[in-house]
Amino acid sequence: MEIITKNTQYYKFCLYGFLKNFRFFDAFFILFLVDKGLTYTEIGMLYAIREIVINLFEIPSGIIADTYGRRNTLAFSFLIFILSFIVFYFSNSFWIFLFAFVFFGIADAFRSGTHKGMIMDYLKLNHWEDQKINYYGHTRSWSQKGSALSALMAGLIVFYSGNYESIFLYSIIPYLLNFLLILSYPQNLNHSMKKDKNKSRLLNTMKSFTIIIKQPRVLQIIHTSAVHTAYIKAVKDYIQPLLLHIALIIPLLLSMNAEKKSGIFIGMIYFIIYLLSSAASKVAGRVAKSPRQNIPYLTLIIGFGSGLACGLFYYFDLWFLSLIAFVAIFIIENIRKPILTGYISDHVPNELLTSVLSAQSLLKTLITALLALAFGIIADHYGIGISFILISLLLLVITMGLNDRNRISHHS
Repeated sequence: MEIITKNTQYYKFCLYGFLKNFRFFDAFFILFLVDKGLTYTEIGMLYAIREIVINLFEIPSGIIADTYGRRNTLAFSFLIFILSFIVFYFSNSFWIFLFAFVFFGIADAFRSGTHKGMIMDYLKLNHWEDQKINYYGHTRSWSQKGSALSALMAGLIVFYSGNYESIFLYSIIPYLLNFLLILSYPQNLNHSMKKDKNKSRLLNTMKSFTIIIKQPRVLQIIHTSAVHTAYIKAVKDYIQPLLLHIALIIPLLLSMNAEKKSGIFIGMIYFIIYLLSSAASKVAGRVAKSPRQNIPYLTLIIGFGSGLACGLFYYFDLWFLSLIAFVAIFIIENIRKPILTGYISDHVPNELLTSVLSAQSLLKTLITALLALAFGIIADHYGIGISFILISLLLLVITMGLNDRNRISHHS
C-alpha cells in the first residue's frame, strides 16, 4: 500500500510541477521554428547550444543558490524564462533565436535539480525519506497532467489565433503564477541541508571521470540513468512534423488552413500522450518493486527499441504506427525517472555519490547536445525517419555493449 503524507506543502509541490509544464509552445516548437525558416541542422545547433549553456551555468547556479537561497534562485529562474518567451515571440532569424535559446538555457540551469533538492530536504526534515520514490512519482505525475492540459489549451490557442507565435505570450501567465507560488514556500527550504563546498563541485566533476574510466559498473549506472533522458530531450519535438502529416491527411475539417487544423489535432494527441505519461509516473513505485531483474537496463532497451520502430514506421509512411511507437518512448521515460532517483543512491557508494551525480548531469548534457546536432543534420539530408533509425540503433548498440562489458568485468 502506497503511503504519502498529503499536506499543504505536498499540494504546493504538485502545483509547481503542474504550472512549470504549462509551456504552451512545447507541442508546436519544431513547427514554429520550421515556420520561421530554420533548417533542421540550425534547429539541432540551437538545441545543442541550449544544452551547453545549461551545463556551463550549472555550477554557478549552485553557488548562487547556496548564497542567496534556493527559493529565491528558483523564483529568479522563472523571470529569465519569461524573458526568453518574449524574445521567442519577436524572433525571426537564427541569431535572434540564439539569444532566446541562451536565456532559456540559463533559466533551465537555475531551475533544474533545485526543486527536486527542496522536495528531498522536505522529506528529510519530516523523516519521510521512505516515501521518496512514491512522493516524487506523484509530484511528477502532476507535471505530466500540466503538460496534458497545456497541450490541449495550446491547440485551442493555435486554432483561434491561426499562428504559432502567440503561444509564447500565453506561456508567461502560468510562469508568473509559479513565480508567486515559489515565494510562498517555507523559509526552511530556502537553504540546502547539505552545505555544498561549491569550489569542490568542479573538482568532483573532474574526479568523477577518472572514477568512470576505472569502474565499468559506475559507467554503466551513469549511462543507464542519463542516456534515455538525453535521448528523449533531443528527439521528442521531431514527432511534430509527423503529427502535422496525420492532421493533414485526416478527412476532417477540410476547409481549415494547415495551422488551425494542426492546432486542434496536435493539441489533442499531446493531451493523450501526457495523460498516459502521468499514469506511468504513478505506477513507477509498483514497477520498482517488481521481481524482474535490472529494470533500468530493460526499460532502456525497450525505449531505444521503440525509437527504432518509430523511425522505421516513419520511413515507410506508416504514420499512426510511428506515433504509437513514439508514445511508448514517453511512457518508458516517465516510468524510469522516479525509479532511477532511488536506483542511483542504492547502487553507488555514498563517498562516490556527489561525483557520480555531477558526472551524470554533465554526461546527460553532452549526450543531448550531440544527439540534437546529429539528429538535425541527418534529418536535413536523409529525413526524420532515417534520423530516428540511426540514432536509436547507435544507442541500442552502445547500451548492449556496456552491459556485456559489465558482465565480463564481473567474471574476470
